[in-house]
Amino acid sequence: MGKKTKKPGKGKEKTEKKTAKAEEKKARRESKKVSPEDDIDAILLSIQKEEAKKKEIHVEENAPRPSPRSNCSLNINPLKETEMILYGGEFYNGTKTFVYGDLYRYDVNKGDWKLVSSPNSPPPRSSHQAVAWKNYLYIFGGEFTSPNQERFHHYKDFWMLDLKTNQWEQLNYKGCPSPRSGHRMVLYKHKLVVFGGFYDTLREVRYFNDLYIFDLDTFKWQEIKPTPGCLWPSARSGFQLFVYQEDIYLYGGYSKEISSDKNSSEKGIVHSDMWVLDPKTWVWNKVKKGGMPPGPRAGFSMCVHKNRSVLFGGVVDMEAEGDVLMSLFLNELYGFQLDIHRWYPLELRKEKSTKDKIKKIKDEETLCNGPSDTSVDPMEIVTNDEDENMDCDIDDISSNMEKNIKVNGGEVAVKSNLKTNESNSKLLTSCSTLEEVVKPCGRINASMVVGKDTLYIYGGMMEIKDQEITLDDLYALNLSKLDEWKCLIPASESEWVEASEDDEEEDDGDEDSEDENEEEDESDEDDEEEDTDDVEAQNGGVLGDAVAIIKGEGKKLRRKEKRARIDQIRASLGLSDSQRTPLLTTGFC
Repeated sequence: MGKKTKKPGKGKEKTEKKTAKAEEKKARRESKKVSPEDDIDAILLSIQKEEAKKKEIHVEENAPRPSPRSNCSLNINPLKETEMILYGGEFYNGTKTFVYGDLYRYDVNKGDWKLVSSPNSPPPRSSHQAVAWKNYLYIFGGEFTSPNQERFHHYKDFWMLDLKTNQWEQLNYKGCPSPRSGHRMVLYKHKLVVFGGFYDTLREVRYFNDLYIFDLDTFKWQEIKPTPGCLWPSARSGFQLFVYQEDIYLYGGYSKEISSDKNSSEKGIVHSDMWVLDPKTWVWNKVKKGGMPPGPRAGFSMCVHKNRSVLFGGVVDMEAEGDVLMSLFLNELYGFQLDIHRWYPLELRKEKSTKDKIKKIKDEETLCNGPSDTSVDPMEIVTNDEDENMDCDIDDISSNMEKNIKVNGGEVAVKSNLKTNESNSKLLTSCSTLEEVVKPCGRINASMVVGKDTLYIYGGMMEIKDQEITLDDLYALNLSKLDEWKCLIPASESEWVEASEDDEEEDDGDEDSEDENEEEDESDEDDEEEDTDDVEAQNGGVLGDAVAIIKGEGKKLRRKEKRARIDQIRASLGLSDSQRTPLLTTGFC
């Protein structure tokens, strides 16, 4: 049977209620008396007093690893290419936000951390920018968030760290950019180039597209203003800025605009345009998309290796039925050839080798068994599941099963012979090889750098169901070999505190409506599923579970349980290239 007609306007009504609640929260932020937890000025003053107590520089050798965080900065030490410098970042545990101002130095060869504590250090921040040049690390801007995320403080301070002595110095020079976070800063020869970002005024969020230059020889700021009629990138934050030879490239980003509807609500815009800036004339020009560019996404990371720029991760929001948004966290790698301006997906040699093995097994089976009129392509399963997302997952799973199975209206046909069993055993061996492929999970706001020929990815954030998972793992990839990812530091268990009672009441209301939909979905599934004879799962394990789910044998699974089991099978078969999770409010910095 087909889908039942859902109650009209139900999703729209839920969206309107959430929008109204967000507006109420915004009004409270603007009008209510500031609580001690919200008083950012008092918090920063307290931190400043604690900093004043420091009298000398202290370096803790073999320090514990940094806590999970996103929106931190990670730089290669120009004085030592095997050392990385990590500063700042933020962590949200479900009820409170923690912003960090600690400085770590990580030795890649030794695998140990050093925690550096210095007098006159910058106050804690996230979504700032850091650039290393000669024996100095320069930091500009960023933000401090109150523990309950009600208020923000944006910085416009400019700091310099001496990498030889670990001593900080604040640089106060006229003409600097206004307070902001989510901007980008890169090094071009002896100049720091700053572009874009945003500033939250509580009443509205302002996005910037201004361009500033700081000369490291003269220590002077200069604003580059557009000439009338010239091309110029629109205001945005969370984009990527990188340098190649005599050009500076800008790609992507995120911004919001006020929609033209009656409610004047804000609408998020994910940018996917690319620009190139000529530092000799400070003229912008658009770059045409060539090759196979990545789809629009927010929160991705980019860096340059030789004549190629590498893109990793990001998130894509997809609208599902009932005005529900789903977020897809990506772990794809893309390359952009800077000399010819062409995009292409980067595939690792080990992954490609595994795919080739599976294709070879498929070809061998086709030669041995020959074509069959009674079965479909062994890499395809046709199913009439009521959930389109579930259809997609089952199809993905089936594309890696070397099994002649046809699912149609409850009828399951399994072609059984010795040769098929042998090829299935080979395929299962290949699938277990897929499980061994090490790969970072999908994420946003991760830190990414290149040292020598190695790409490093640290931390970031992803979501699982209604939880934000902040990461502290470190992965490495040799960009010359492109053979396999190496996990240098595995992720630790992320802390999560349950939401407050008010949030739970809202969640309960949502769950009630979800339960109603689930009951409708279950009744649909009951109508669709017919009792069939038990078919022995010849290969057992993952393959047997997949067949059981598709034909509906054994225990009747609720829609959520079925969804969870399919995700497990996807992971077991090495198909979980990304995480499908509900959308939470996230910042793209």
